[in-house]
Amino acid sequence: MPAITATAVTSIKALRRNPLRSALTTLGIIIGIASVIAMVQIGEGSSAAIKQTIKNMGANTLIIFPGAAASGGVSFGGGSAVTLTSADAAAIARDCPSVSAAAPVVNARMQLVHGSQNWVPQFLIGSTPAYFTVRDWKLKAGRFFNNDDVRNANEVCVLGQTDVKALFPSGRALGKIILVQQVPLRVIGVLRRKGANMMGMDQDDIVVLPWTTLKYRISGSALMNQNQNASTSSTNSFSPSQLYPQKSQNLYPAVSSVQAADTPNPVTFPNVNNIQVSTPNAAALPQAMAEINALLRQRHHLLPNQPDDFNIRDLAEISHALGKTSMLMTDLLTGVALISLVVGGVGIMNIMLVSVTERTREIGLRMALGAKPIDILGQFIIEAIILCLFGGALGILIGQLLSTMVQSVFHWPIQISVPAVVASFLVSAFVGVAFGYYPAWKASRLDPIEALRYE
Repeated sequence: MPAITATAVTSIKALRRNPLRSALTTLGIIIGIASVIAMVQIGEGSSAAIKQTIKNMGANTLIIFPGAAASGGVSFGGGSAVTLTSADAAAIARDCPSVSAAAPVVNARMQLVHGSQNWVPQFLIGSTPAYFTVRDWKLKAGRFFNNDDVRNANEVCVLGQTDVKALFPSGRALGKIILVQQVPLRVIGVLRRKGANMMGMDQDDIVVLPWTTLKYRISGSALMNQNQNASTSSTNSFSPSQLYPQKSQNLYPAVSSVQAADTPNPVTFPNVNNIQVSTPNAAALPQAMAEINALLRQRHHLLPNQPDDFNIRDLAEISHALGKTSMLMTDLLTGVALISLVVGGVGIMNIMLVSVTERTREIGLRMALGAKPIDILGQFIIEAIILCLFGGALGILIGQLLSTMVQSVFHWPIQISVPAVVASFLVSAFVGVAFGYYPAWKASRLDPIEALRYE
């Protein structure tokens, strides 16, 4: 039998002679490893939940706003200029390699009506199917609207969970009709729940529909190429003549061509409120901003000495701050758990020192029979390693049970960490060597004659 195998067998027999002391010795390691496993899994689960929240907010998202309009030296503020169009969004998605998706956005705040129920959502969004990709929306039921719906300005919409609850107490919204400014919209999809964002706003209080429907059917804006001499530019499905009785004859004389030329209707452009852009990851944001800036300046025919007529903003600062907070909390929890490991290692050292003192005559007898100091040293180190590995295995099991219990009772997210399990075994072996070496060294340095005389 090899020497190391014989030493290991001797160590196991020595530990089995006093099982209670061996169990108490491993208790510190069990508590330490269980704390590490539970803390790491809870910490990584919380980190994953925070990352998902950041992703839902748009961590990899750029928002492009139009610039500020001015008249007579008076600025109307950011976003007042008519500079961004849906064609800009299409060009960004097509010509910017660092961009994964781009969606034009038209905002409004109007009342929704269904039967006797009514509701004013926080977000009434007009956009394209790319919006759901940019904001990482998932469907609970139904479907998203498509590009044909956008081109035809179809009267369809997708509802968030809050709006479904407010308008449809039964919870069945698919295929139903809601009214927005007397325009009927058919519900073709219901979004999955996202919850509140980091600003406390309910992300599920949202209605998304084709931007052409919102802009040209509901808000009543005219198309750029529409006849500007027309007496009315409304394209709503419900005109005032359908709501109020009208006389068959005109009340006022028709406007002549000269009068129409003198007082033309204001030209309204197919502009959008903003463009939302997503990138594959946060690292691609700076490159995407540079590409978008160059492309929009070219499309808007801006000279080198002219300022940008748009503003690009990102959420990188919020994402970075929340990411650092998540990492800090995980490191803090892991550090607290590592302290338990150190305490467990000190407990092993103390018990091993007591064991050396109790087994002094045994050590002296073995050395008198020919055992070398290296054999004594190896025996006690192997005993410490066995105790730590056994305690580490139990600690991993108990830590997993604790984290699962926390998840089921408190509904906290957890995430199983294989590196933490592997590291726990390695740390257990290291603690056994580090804290078991001194008692083993002390045992190997005993004088055989003095050890045999010890009582």
